[in-house]
Amino acid sequence: MTRVGWIPSRGGLSRITSIAMGMEITHLGSGSRGNSTLLSSGETRVLVDCGFSLRQMENRLLLAGVEPQSIDAILVTHHHSDHSNSAKRASEKWEAALHATLGTATKMGWQPISECRTFGHLDRIGISEDLSLLSIPVPHDDADNVAVIATNGDGRRAAIVTDLGEPTVELKKHLSGCSHISIEANYDHKRLMRGPYPEPLKRRISGRGGHLSNTQTGEVLAEVLSEGLDSIVLCHLSEKNNAPHIAESEVLMHIGEHYSGSLSISKQQGPEFSNWLGQTESEKISSLT
Repeated sequence: MTRVGWIPSRGGLSRITSIAMGMEITHLGSGSRGNSTLLSSGETRVLVDCGFSLRQMENRLLLAGVEPQSIDAILVTHHHSDHSNSAKRASEKWEAALHATLGTATKMGWQPISECRTFGHLDRIGISEDLSLLSIPVPHDDADNVAVIATNGDGRRAAIVTDLGEPTVELKKHLSGCSHISIEANYDHKRLMRGPYPEPLKRRISGRGGHLSNTQTGEVLAEVLSEGLDSIVLCHLSEKNNAPHIAESEVLMHIGEHYSGSLSISKQQGPEFSNWLGQTESEKISSLT
């Protein structure tokens, strides 16, 4: 796989690539105010979540060098607005297939078949010969939430995992052997407990249906670490209860001696970088002015 370069286009950048197998993972932004991840393999482009306004989604895609109308499918992991905000409008405008569990579609008021293609837990969703997605159920706050394991035509896998209070045995089984893992490191436990949130909210965030702490994320990664894991992205960091340097330090305490790939932080304002399967360094995204 060879990236040739970038050219200016109306409203942003267009990426010139050879048609070759591989997978690129680009976080368009991650946090409590919106989440979306772009997966590209061959000629196939899929969004995992569409949690920003439609205008923001289009602007962020253009900054990543991608025309919105080139998106083939949108998979929504669960109904919370920071993951689902403009998914239906985007799918209609871009003529992209919309995918969600039946539980998520019901909560969003989307009609199965006519408006949304539904899938079940542990179903494999075949997008194209270049890319398929596997849904892994994870516990989160009255939501039918799923983690996503994406597989390209070469059989390499990338994981997108956010919004869960604890990792399941099933999830860890599928994380083992991934070449890339994007996983939330939502909060620092001390910051959360000493912070201004009311006690019920603190309990919800730190409970089984809440989010992963930095420590939990480090423990999960240490357990599923393999020689084939080239890149990790920590995402969905809380702006009030965490900080990038704290999350990175805590995770490295658990995996540092055994991990030699890249470790990056996805922030709310993106896109900032992309990861390619098989590469141990992320590539910065730059825009032309």
